[in-house]
Parts: sequence; C-alpha cells; structure tokens
Amino acid sequence: MPVQLGLRENARQFTLLVIVNAFVGGMVGLERTILPRLAEQEFHLVARTAILAFIVVFGLTKAGANYYAGAWANKVGRKNLLLIGWLFGLPVPLLLLWAPSWGWVIFANVLLGLNQGLAWSSTVVMKMDLVGPKQRGLAMGLNESAGYLAVAATAFASGWLATEYGLRPYPFYLGIALAVLGLLGSLLVRDTRAHVALEAAQAPAGPAGPRLSFWDVTWRHPNLGSVTQAGLVNNLNDGMVWGLLPLLLATKGFTLTQIGTVAAVYPAVWGLGQLLTGPLSDRLCKKDLLFWGMLLQGAVLLAMLFASTYPVFLLLAALLGAGTALVYPTFLAAVAEFAPASQRARSVGIFRLWRDAGYAIGALLTGLLADAFGLPSALAAIGGLTVLSALVIRRRMYCPPVAAGNCGHPALAGQPAIARPLWPAAG
Repeated sequence: MPVQLGLRENARQFTLLVIVNAFVGGMVGLERTILPRLAEQEFHLVARTAILAFIVVFGLTKAGANYYAGAWANKVGRKNLLLIGWLFGLPVPLLLLWAPSWGWVIFANVLLGLNQGLAWSSTVVMKMDLVGPKQRGLAMGLNESAGYLAVAATAFASGWLATEYGLRPYPFYLGIALAVLGLLGSLLVRDTRAHVALEAAQAPAGPAGPRLSFWDVTWRHPNLGSVTQAGLVNNLNDGMVWGLLPLLLATKGFTLTQIGTVAAVYPAVWGLGQLLTGPLSDRLCKKDLLFWGMLLQGAVLLAMLFASTYPVFLLLAALLGAGTALVYPTFLAAVAEFAPASQRARSVGIFRLWRDAGYAIGALLTGLLADAFGLPSALAAIGGLTVLSALVIRRRMYCPPVAAGNCGHPALAGQPAIARPLWPAAG
C-alpha cells in the first residue's frame, strides 16, 4: 500500500493510535482521586511535600522520557518506543496494589512516568506523521481528547470503586486491564517513519533558517519559547490540582465520590473541549488561543479561594477544563508549525520535557507552600503564576500571515503567505 499523508488516508492507524492513547491516559486517571487519600489513610502521611512526592518523581521521570523520546523515535522507531513504554507501564498497577510502604508507590510512579513519557510521546509524534501539515491541530485535539477523557473516566471509576469497596484492591484491577489492553493494541500499530520521509520530500524548497537548539525551543525563539513556558506552567497548575485539590475538598467535608466527580469533570471538559479547540488551532491565531486559555485557568484557580460548595467546585472544575482545552492541542500544533519536519520529533521532545517538568515543580512548590502557609496560599501562588504566563504569551508571541489573518507580527508584514520563518525578520 503506497504511503499517503492525511487523516482520511490513514484513518485505521490513526483510530488505533487514539484508542491506545486512551489506555495511556487511563493509567494516570487511576491515581487522580485515590492516591492522596491512600497516603493519608493507609500510610499515615501528614506533610504535603511527602504526599506529593509521587507527583514529583512522576513529573521528573516523564519529563526526561519525553526529551529522549524525541531522539529515540528516530533511532529505534516510533512503534518500538511505544512498546517499550508499555513494558514500563505493566508493573505499575501491581505495585500500587501490593505496596507495603509509600516507597513502593514512589517507585511505581517512576515507572508510570516512563510509561507516559514514551508511550504518549510516541502516539503524538505518530499522529503528526500520519496527517501531514494541514490537520495537525485536529489530530492533536483527537489525541489529547482521548487521553484526557480516559483520565476523567478512570478518575471517576476509581473514586466510585474506592467508595464502595475501599482504597485497595479493586481500583487497581482496572489499571491491570488498561495496561494489558494498551500493550496488545500497540502490537497492531505500524511505524510511521515513511510518512516523515514523504512529508520532507513534498515540503516546498526555501530557506528554513538555522537548526533549532535546545535553548531555542526552551526560550530564545519567541513563539516556541512562549509555548514552552506556558506548557510548563499549565502542568505546574495541573500537578497542584492533582495532588492538593482532593485534600482541599476533603477538608470541606466532601465524600470520595464527590471528590472523584470534581476530579473527573476537569479532565472530561478538557478532553471533550479539545475536539473543538484542536481544529480551531488549525484556523485561528495560536497566540490568542494560548493567551485566553492560560488567563482562564489562572482566573479559575484564584476563584477557588472563595468557593465552598460542591456545585461551585463542579462549575470551576469545568471552567478549568475549558481553559486547558484551549491550550493543550494548540501547544503541540504550534511546535509542529514552527519546527521543520526533520526537527519535529526532537522539538516536541524538548517542549514535553519542560511541560512535564511542570508536574514536579508544581508538586514541590505547592507542597512547600501548603506546609508553610496552608492550602489557600499554595492555590493563590499557582493561580498568579498562571496569569503571569498568559501575559508572557501576549507580550512575546506573534502570528505568521499564514495563520493569523490580521494578527500577524509587524516584522513579518509583506512576506508571502507560504512563508513559515523559524525566526521573525529583523526590524
């Protein structure tokens, strides 16, 4: 069968990758509701920094795996990387099920970080390879939607199972099923390196600019750097929500089922919203989507300081999910737009390194703040940082003429519509 680019042309493989990524997301959702409560009730941990240690090691491990996944994807193949990711994920629910001490939970989250970094990165890069340059926002919307809807479903399911049958063992039986099905589905995936070669051959000739360095993607490039810092702050606040929101809701007298529902509404809206915001990022100025999404997240986190009732927290969780849905597929679509095809996997890896380092930074920072000053202070600090990230986007980013309409950067005025410069012109 000849290699072709496009969503319709690769519908079977694309759909299979969407399903596999749902299993990847489900592995994280398993922990969203019950692990902070498990730390308090079964392991009798009190310090927030100790409780959030599992998110710190998860974030650091996933960040490192993301970075190397970009390089390894070109060396060992996308499919092989996906399978390796699932081999790391298989023991995770068993370790959580049998853990006699909190150290076992920490080690399980090292393996979970490797699973998420390698497996999720592989599905992201393979979908970008399959669809070509015109539908990447849609592709990322479908990919991230599947992953975070699965996070929501397993967060709710694990909370319900824990309420009905206890924190262990029944919620982790669900994790065993997810890991086995994810590995079996990955065996059916085909590698996509031939699609990368086809896209590179079809790319119009023209100046591509200098090779992007690690620090270009991290900060120096005005668009890629803006996207990277926003990704870090996005997952910084997500790490706080993951680790501290269940504890905050517990102090207000919410049941495990209510906590699980709030924890599920946030990624559910995040996941469903990306079905809309993914295609929008193909058509609208990415700067605007990122600015408003980060600003909405920051405003919601600050509003949680004044919330006290279950319906209000449900509403705020939905709004937080909407803000995250605006930015999440846009992040990856923007990196793909500003990185040449030959540098895409590495650039995505660098971005995802910093984005998922946000989990570790967020968990550590909020744990220290919560222990020193209380949960409200931690919430206020993270909300303020998220608003600041939105202002950085507003100040630094520009929209090239191909995507911006009248939102273009002045330095790019007059360039032909097909131009996609890596750097804005001087002046």
